[in-house]
Amino acid sequence: MLTAGIITIGDEILIGQVVDTNSSYLSRALGTLGIKTERMVSIGDDARTIYDTLDAAIRDYDIVLTTGGLGPTKDDITKEVLRKLSGSEGYKEDKGQLAMVYEILHARGLDVLDSNKGQALVPDKAEVIVNKRGTAPIMVFRIENAAQKRQDSPAAVGSTLYALPGVPYEAIAALDDILNDIRAHYPLDHIQHKTVMTYGIAESALAQRIADWEDALPESVHLAYLPNPLTGVRLRLSAYGCDDPALLEDCMKGLRPLIKEYLYSEEDTDLPTVIGTLLKQKGLTMSAAESCTGGTISQMMTSVPGCSEYYLGSVTSYANSVKENVLGVSEEIIEQYGAVSSECVAQMAEGVRRLTGSDVSVATSGIAGPGGGTPDMPVGLVWIGVCTPFGTKTFRHIFKNDRARNIERFAAIALNHLRQEILAL
Repeated sequence: MLTAGIITIGDEILIGQVVDTNSSYLSRALGTLGIKTERMVSIGDDARTIYDTLDAAIRDYDIVLTTGGLGPTKDDITKEVLRKLSGSEGYKEDKGQLAMVYEILHARGLDVLDSNKGQALVPDKAEVIVNKRGTAPIMVFRIENAAQKRQDSPAAVGSTLYALPGVPYEAIAALDDILNDIRAHYPLDHIQHKTVMTYGIAESALAQRIADWEDALPESVHLAYLPNPLTGVRLRLSAYGCDDPALLEDCMKGLRPLIKEYLYSEEDTDLPTVIGTLLKQKGLTMSAAESCTGGTISQMMTSVPGCSEYYLGSVTSYANSVKENVLGVSEEIIEQYGAVSSECVAQMAEGVRRLTGSDVSVATSGIAGPGGGTPDMPVGLVWIGVCTPFGTKTFRHIFKNDRARNIERFAAIALNHLRQEILAL
């Protein structure tokens, strides 16, 4: 199996000023080709550190990807390190990238400075993939003798180092070209992936439930647990070095009955997308009334392209006066039961459905924290109401997280209840 190392370069990463999202995108992309990422590391803008780290990486891995340090300013020193590392004697101008520099800057109404032109200069041993989104080129270095130091490598061509810009918009846009280059130069193993999305069960409980099934998986199949508060626990089945298209489906036959009440998709997706698909299939529309989630449900639903076909709108009824005057929650309900109650969310859901004319609706009211809780109504308590043409149901949950995480969990569990009620229609 081909192996890879990913190195992120930049002091801004180390001090926490910028979050490294590039590595996860790059690793996932490599995985689609059957390439195993064995190391991800972030390093600062120090020439010696960059040189030593990259030198070790090309000895250890078939594919090395770097991001960052390729800009026009003095702290961008990666290009010069790459010149020395590759044994290049000097620089050459890449006409394709230079043309792109002019095109991008002129489109922005900016003058092309010498520092901008300099970005099209690359070490003379570099191959160039033109960066169509930015001014710094993607540089490719082929290290022919590296494979001699990795006797178990299936690659006869040595290591290849791809140097990408650090801006995620630019790095991710270059992935297709990089993957095509890898395909052209390396023998690739067969790899299969299957994603299973679950919600409503904790990772530990899920692992216990499917333990016997997991233990019985073929040796070539690997299982990963990937929990997320907004999407639930994602299970990823991967089969390496196998060209049998039925292998993962055979594995799924034993898994589905074990998790059927928690399984909401067999694709790498999320609750808003699945709900949107269900609504379109059934010809339904939805709306939301949010108190404690403060518009999170609306934001999640409207992040899906084409949501205007089924999502009508929402009311963020944080204040009791808005619950009463806009949604029609009775004053007596709030006085007798409180805003965080089954009775209140039921009327909130019914009110927003009536107000918008939607077929189904969901409502939330809870205590996100950190304050506001009581022994009877603790921080993390949420009531959820779901209204359909066949009536209204309410659900109670308690989570024990900080405010931000509680809000995420409130919104996600509300959408999951809505999904289940739509399925029943």
